[in-house]
Amino acid sequence: MKTILATFLTVLLLLPVSSFGEIQTVTHTVKQSFGGSQSPDDARISAVAKAKREALEMAGTYIESLTVVKNSQVDKDEILALAAGVLKAEVVSQKNYASEDAFGIDVVVKIVVDTSVLEERVKKLLQDKAHLTQLKEAQKREKELLQKVAQLEKENRMLTAKKQSTKKLKKQFQQASRGLTAEDWFNQALALWDGEKYTDPIKAIEYLNNAIKLQPDNAVFYNNLGLAYSNLGQYQRSTDDFNEAIRLKPDYAEPYYNRGRVYGKELGQYQRAIGDYNEAIRLKPDLAYAYIMRGLAYKNLGQYQHAIEDFNELIRIKPDYAMAYSSRGDVYGDLGQPQRAIEDYNKAIRFQPDDAATYNNRGLTYASLGQYQRSTDDFNEAIRLKPDFVDAYHNRGSAYANLGQYQRAIEDFNEAIRLKPYLSETYYNRGFTYTNLGQYQRAIEDYNEAIRLKPDYAGAYYNRGLMYADLGQYQRAIEDYNEAIRLKPDDAKAYNNRGTAYGNLRQYQRAIEDCNEAIRLKPDDAMAYNNRGLAYKNLGEYQRAIEDYNEAIRLKPDLAGAYGNRGLAYLMQGKINLGCRDAHKACALGNCNLLELTKSKGSCR
Repeated sequence: MKTILATFLTVLLLLPVSSFGEIQTVTHTVKQSFGGSQSPDDARISAVAKAKREALEMAGTYIESLTVVKNSQVDKDEILALAAGVLKAEVVSQKNYASEDAFGIDVVVKIVVDTSVLEERVKKLLQDKAHLTQLKEAQKREKELLQKVAQLEKENRMLTAKKQSTKKLKKQFQQASRGLTAEDWFNQALALWDGEKYTDPIKAIEYLNNAIKLQPDNAVFYNNLGLAYSNLGQYQRSTDDFNEAIRLKPDYAEPYYNRGRVYGKELGQYQRAIGDYNEAIRLKPDLAYAYIMRGLAYKNLGQYQHAIEDFNELIRIKPDYAMAYSSRGDVYGDLGQPQRAIEDYNKAIRFQPDDAATYNNRGLTYASLGQYQRSTDDFNEAIRLKPDFVDAYHNRGSAYANLGQYQRAIEDFNEAIRLKPYLSETYYNRGFTYTNLGQYQRAIEDYNEAIRLKPDYAGAYYNRGLMYADLGQYQRAIEDYNEAIRLKPDDAKAYNNRGTAYGNLRQYQRAIEDCNEAIRLKPDDAMAYNNRGLAYKNLGEYQRAIEDYNEAIRLKPDLAGAYGNRGLAYLMQGKINLGCRDAHKACALGNCNLLELTKSKGSCR
C-alpha cells in the first residue's frame, strides 16, 4: 500500500492489472460548513465542486509523470484540464454533520486511475487542442465560481459573527450555485466528446440543455449544443445554436468555425462556409483547423491555388502541423502532381507518424503512379495503425488486384464489406476481381449488390452487361448496356459493346449504329472501327469492312484481330495474296486462327 499525504486525500495503490500498469484510487473528502444565507443545498453544490477539483489536482500527479506530458510544454492549468478530460471524479458519499458550533456536509469523491491506459488517453487529448482548450476554460470558470463562493462564505461568517443580516448574500450564493451546477452539466457533456464527435449526442444534448436552463446567456454551451445536433445530422438546429452563440458573443471564433463546417462539410455550401472561416480566422488568426477547412472548401470549389495558399499560411504559422502538409498533398494529387503530393505526405508522416489517413492517401498516390507494391506497403501501415480502416482495406484490395493477386484482393474486399457492408464501390471492385478469376456468376452477384446499393451506378450495369455477354446472354447484356447508356450517355465503351451484342444477335444494322456513336464519342477507338467492320462484313459489304479495319490498324498497329478480320474480307473478295499476308501478320501478333484455316484449305502457305 502506498499513501500520498495531503489534506483529506489518500491515494491507494492496488494490485497491478498487467505487467504494464496498475489501478490506483484517489479518495478525497471535503468538510463544508454552512449557515447564515448559505443554504444546505448551496453548501452541498460548492462542496462537491471543490472536492472534485481538488481530487483532480491530486490525480494530476500521475498525469505529470507521463512521458508524453514531460515531452510537451504543459502548464499547471493544462495538467488539471488533462486530468478532467481523461479521469472521472465520482461522488461516493454525502453526509450532513452537526457540531457544537456549526452544521455542515461531508463530501467524499473518488477517482480511479488506470495507469495502463493513461498515457494513450492523454496523448489523444493533447492532439485535440480545441477540446483541451474547452476543458481549460471550463476549469477556469469553475475556479472563479469557487473563489466567489469562498469570498461569500468569508463575508457570511463576518456578518454572522457581528450578528448582522446576511440576507443580501443569499441571491449571490444561489447564482454561484447555479453557475457551478451548470458547469457540472457542461463537464458531463464534455466527457462524451471523442475527437470529432459526441459518443452519445442525445445524452450530450440533455446535459447541455440542463446547463443552458441555468445559464441561458452562456455562448459556450450553445456552441457545444450545436456540435451535438450536428452529430445527429440535424443541421438546421445546429446552425440555430451556432447563431445564438454568435449573438451572445460576437467575437467568439469557434461557433463561426463550427457553423462553417456544417455549411461546407455537411451541406456542400462551400461559399457560405468560406465566409464563416474568414470570420473565425479574423477573430482567431492561429485557429489552425479554420485554415484547413477553408482550404478544403476552396479545393471542393476547384479553387486549388486558394487552397494551397491556405495550407501554406498554416505551415508558416505552424511549421510542424502535419495536417497542413497532408491536406496540401491532397490538393497536389487532384492537380495531377503526384510527386509533390508524396513529398507533402512524407512531411506529414514525419510530424505525425501515427496518422493512418496520410499513409492511405500516400498509398493511393503510389497506386496512381502504378507503384502498387509501394502502395500496399502504405495500406499495410494504415491498417496496422487503424485496424478497422475500411478505405485502406478497399484500396489495398485494388492494389492487389492490379498486381494480379486476386485472392488477396478478394480477402481485403471481404474485410471492407464486413466493416462497412453498404459501400457499393467495394462490391463493384470485388465483382471486377471475380471477373478476372473467370467466376462470372459471383461477379454478377456483386454487381447486383452494387446496383441495389446505388441504383444509378452506370459502371456496375456496364460490367454486369459484359458478364452476360461472356455467358452468351446477349439480350440481358443489351438491357444492362441500355441502362448504362441512359445513366452515362457519353460512354463510348457502352455503345461499342452494345453494338457487339447486337452483332452476336445478327442485328447488324443496329450494331453499326452503335459503333457509329462510339466512334463519334471517341474517334480514336480502334475496337469500335474493328467491330463496325465485322458488322459490314456480315452484311456482305466487304470494302466498307476493309476501310474500317484499315482505320483500326492505323490507330492500333498491333491489333491482331483487325489484321485477321481484314484478311478474311480480302479472301471473301478473292484477293488471296492480300488475305494471306494479313493472316500471317495476325499470326505473328498472336492470332493464328485465320492462317490455320486458310492453310487447311490450301489458300495460304
